Amino acid sequence: MAHNILVINPGSTSDDIGYYRGNKAVFEVTVRYSMTDLEPYENQNVTAQLPLRRKLIVDYLLDHKISLKEIDAVIGRGGLLHALEGGVYAVNEKMIKDLTVGKYGNHASNLGGILAKDIAKYAGCPSYIANPVIVDEFEPVARYSGMPENPRISIFHALSQKRVARLIASNRGKLYEDVNCVVCHAGGGVSVGAHRKGRVIDVTNGFEGDGPMTPQRSGSTPGSKLVQMCFSGEYTEREIHLKMRGKGGLVAYTGTSDVKELEEFIATGKKRPGSLITCSRDEAKLALEALIYQLAKAIGEMSVVLEGKVDFVALTGGLMYSKYIPQKLSQYVGWIAPVYVFPGSEEKDALRAAAKRALDNPKIVKQYN
Repeated sequence: MAHNILVINPGSTSDDIGYYRGNKAVFEVTVRYSMTDLEPYENQNVTAQLPLRRKLIVDYLLDHKISLKEIDAVIGRGGLLHALEGGVYAVNEKMIKDLTVGKYGNHASNLGGILAKDIAKYAGCPSYIANPVIVDEFEPVARYSGMPENPRISIFHALSQKRVARLIASNRGKLYEDVNCVVCHAGGGVSVGAHRKGRVIDVTNGFEGDGPMTPQRSGSTPGSKLVQMCFSGEYTEREIHLKMRGKGGLVAYTGTSDVKELEEFIATGKKRPGSLITCSRDEAKLALEALIYQLAKAIGEMSVVLEGKVDFVALTGGLMYSKYIPQKLSQYVGWIAPVYVFPGSEEKDALRAAAKRALDNPKIVKQYN
């Protein structure tokens, strides 16, 4: 059955919005906010931005002559909540309360559920979130880190990973719940997950510094040296955090996190005007090879988690727009299972598909408590 679905995916400085009548997009737009737009909300809970973001979404609906009463469902990106299993969740009052006060963290994604509920109230339709970043389907053994005070936790690109895995399984004539696969999402952040019969039983947590390096994140680093750096007096806590996330990874080795620019430099030996690249051509090539090498190691690690019973490997995220990275990764891991490449994040499509599943079969909708 065709449904009219509004999708809202809030980011720190933008909103990714789409409205769909059945499979047809009426509009898809990314609304970007300037520092001037957001300055009045500095040092406030992110939910203070609700009126600003709601107005822009409603304006787009009005511009396209979309009546609120025609909307069948509104779905938002899931925010920071307590650990949940994957799936589609109704936005209820308990969820709104936790998102509004930032009980589990203050992030723009918290606005996804709040905006969905707010607009759905006037539209008279259901509101949902699906597969937020805190999806936790770990097997107990995966939580062991070797340090009881610091267990491994599940934070990853759940929406993107599950969407791509579901698409590939469907294209192979199977259900996501019937396959084993490894999904590598590689963009500004990286997460590599072991999917077993519809559950992500282990995953690298790039948000917390686990797993491969990325264009801006260090990934896992030798612990003893990191402790020495922390207590050396040479770095503040903020500087250490920036080395882990923001100024780590490729940017630390090459001066830039722009992988496309790096690939051009490696291919031609020429830098763009105003380039931030600080290394030689050979150093840039080796740093990029190291990133690919670490991605491949993580894919292999998750294949072991699945005992080698892997139906396919999926490569997704912004880095997969590269012509070189997925090709080289496939050389490393193609022996494990067939490799499929899905550039980008598929997040709007993932949210729309999740809302459609919920409308078609309300029994799958889960409750947050």
